[in-house]
Amino acid sequence: MATQKLYAGVKLRELRTRLSLTQKGFAEKLGVSLPYLNQMENNNRPVSTGVVLALAQEFGFDVAELSTGDAERLVTDMREALADPVFSDSPPLADLRLAASNAPALARAFLELHRAYRQGHERLASLDEALGRDGSSVQASPWEEVRDFFHYCDNYIDAVDRAAERFARDGNAETAAMSALAKMDITVDLQAGERLRGYDAGNRTLHLSTLSTPSTRRFQLLHQVALLTQNDLLEATLDLARFQTDEARAIAKIGLANYFAGAALLPYGAFQQATRDTRHDLERLADLFGASIEQVAHRLSTLQRPGAKGIPFFFVRVDQAGTITKRHSATRLQFARFGGACPLWNVHQAFETPGRFLRQLAQTPDGVRYLCLARNVSKSGGSFSAPVRRYAIGLGCEIRHARDLVYADDMDVSNDAAFEPIGISCRICERNDCHQRSVPPLERKLRVNPDARGVLPYEIDR
Repeated sequence: MATQKLYAGVKLRELRTRLSLTQKGFAEKLGVSLPYLNQMENNNRPVSTGVVLALAQEFGFDVAELSTGDAERLVTDMREALADPVFSDSPPLADLRLAASNAPALARAFLELHRAYRQGHERLASLDEALGRDGSSVQASPWEEVRDFFHYCDNYIDAVDRAAERFARDGNAETAAMSALAKMDITVDLQAGERLRGYDAGNRTLHLSTLSTPSTRRFQLLHQVALLTQNDLLEATLDLARFQTDEARAIAKIGLANYFAGAALLPYGAFQQATRDTRHDLERLADLFGASIEQVAHRLSTLQRPGAKGIPFFFVRVDQAGTITKRHSATRLQFARFGGACPLWNVHQAFETPGRFLRQLAQTPDGVRYLCLARNVSKSGGSFSAPVRRYAIGLGCEIRHARDLVYADDMDVSNDAAFEPIGISCRICERNDCHQRSVPPLERKLRVNPDARGVLPYEIDR
């Protein structure tokens, strides 16, 4: 099998800039000529094996970072945007990959433009919301802006993650949190209220609900501690992000406090070692750290610290309508920015089998194979009359990591027939034999025969 060439010009330029080196100085340290380095940085030449070794030896660079990052996410997002009917045709996939690798800023600008168009179109469709407003302008939804911030940070915020790990260095984040609150003369009050958390600054009292689970109470406790003790760090991180609106900044601050809470509850080093010891058994990890299954699954997808990365996982949460409410992927599998997930994916079946882990061997149209886990998550309101929120979470990794997961022990990962075909979004999925397809693929021609009908009312040219 031919070795795939590695083009990583953007990553090389970012590393050189971070080291404050000129091209000449960088080339000397890598042992290559200045023209050769220039060609690699502009993706006119692939990164050679000698350069990869020099990066690791000279700078201690995690060479795995050369083949990861934003490029695949950008390609997936651009393909989905170009599936919009407003575009009569879509550029070849090779051109999209070239744009994502060589001009990521331009690719992001295109996505911002399409998002603004899409939101403007939706506003116009609702005349009572769109008409009669002077000076209105189309901006990115604050929620989507924050979602993309975490998405393109690889769902790993190094400064916040390390601060949380230092905070929980004694191994008990809850004890550390209670101690921090005591030093600030803040009392924790447990009461049977529907609100999960409420901080009364005037009375210096933090109210937590006894109706929530212990793991939820611990998480909410750590969230408030993050807001009270890590405010300068959170604000500095928000300054760097440069959000467009105050609403987006406020939502992102909640997200960063949540990130701190999760990272303190499941400290990076200790949690990563436990994942190895338990072979990523989510139930054992939840028991060891006093966390929920969802918290553990989400944390697994954030173990992307440079030089100490864990297995790249994807993580997603969907509601009963199939809408994605949380998503992140450190793998090559990316999720649709709008709409739901592929109906062939086992995450949708989790609602039918409460309390059980569902396993699936899956293959995406690009030929990459995954081990996928799915489980339902129910969040009680704490009383008979309170509504129950129901979700399903999905977690998975590429099949090459299967031996490190307890869930793969009795699965025949060498059997081609065991892998089910899944996709991302029908508009960009190239499969022509999917019985669950909802809309035709954008980049394929259709044949319609009024005298014949199969599973679909049309045939897709191969």
